[in-house]
Amino acid sequence: MKNHPMVCDLETGVCGVAGEEELGIIDFNQPKKSIEVYYVTDPICSHCWALEPVLRRFIEQYGHYFNFHTIMGGLLEKWGDGPVDPANGISGPADVVGHWREVGEYYRMPIDGTVMMNNPVQSSYPPSRVFKVIQKNQHDAIAFEYLRRAREALFVFNQNIADTSVMIDIVNKLGLDGVAIVNESEQTSGQQLLNEDFDLARNLGVRGFPTIIIMNEDNKGLKIVGGRPFVNYVEGLKQVLNFEELQPKQLPSLLSLLEKEKLLFSKEIEVMYDLEKSEVISYVKKELSSDQYEMKEILGECYITTK
Repeated sequence: MKNHPMVCDLETGVCGVAGEEELGIIDFNQPKKSIEVYYVTDPICSHCWALEPVLRRFIEQYGHYFNFHTIMGGLLEKWGDGPVDPANGISGPADVVGHWREVGEYYRMPIDGTVMMNNPVQSSYPPSRVFKVIQKNQHDAIAFEYLRRAREALFVFNQNIADTSVMIDIVNKLGLDGVAIVNESEQTSGQQLLNEDFDLARNLGVRGFPTIIIMNEDNKGLKIVGGRPFVNYVEGLKQVLNFEELQPKQLPSLLSLLEKEKLLFSKEIEVMYDLEKSEVISYVKKELSSDQYEMKEILGECYITTK
């Protein structure tokens, strides 16, 4: 999956080429996880950043139906001597800034983008390799948190997440040994782990990010390319399971969600709790006490963090 065009299409949401019955029976047994969900992504994929509010709710409410797998796709191996995507005016990292900002404004997941002019990411492979090493040595949940922290650092706080010191710092803040993990990622074995993901993405027929593939035990399923509304993923899961209805888990409280995520943007709270933008501040004040959070603003969007 090398040298994909660094263009973000708002219509397709892709980075890259690409009523209740009065009486009914309720089964409280945990369903057998016969479904595999593959999320093919990349640390510098702006549409993947935009998808986070929807993806989080899908996993929170319906993750008991499936095993979730995050696959690195390899959006950018390196910038070449010539134009990467001349049709869309992408010749170098500075040309990405406009696309990123457009995605951030459209989906309301903040993207600054000036890092790509001042200290640009030259390849998405280094942070992808770190993800794979954490995934191998620790746990999927910690690797997924690393991916989130890396995207916050890149899109919102303008850090070059392919820089060794930045990667080490992000890993250290997860409570892991950043130096050891980044060093391991730079070995041949780190690239081999990444190549395995590239092979899997290729075998799944993935060409653009984000792509989510929902597959049953007969290896038949559904591919959803690009960022889509929450209902699309729920309906896709129903279709693959061949269920008329699903039993969603109760949504987590805002306090438990914030303690887990550490930082939540307004859009993420809106999607999780079915709120309008104008309702977020009052909802936060109702659900949290003043000593449990800090509210800040960046790029015109408010967000909350733990104190």
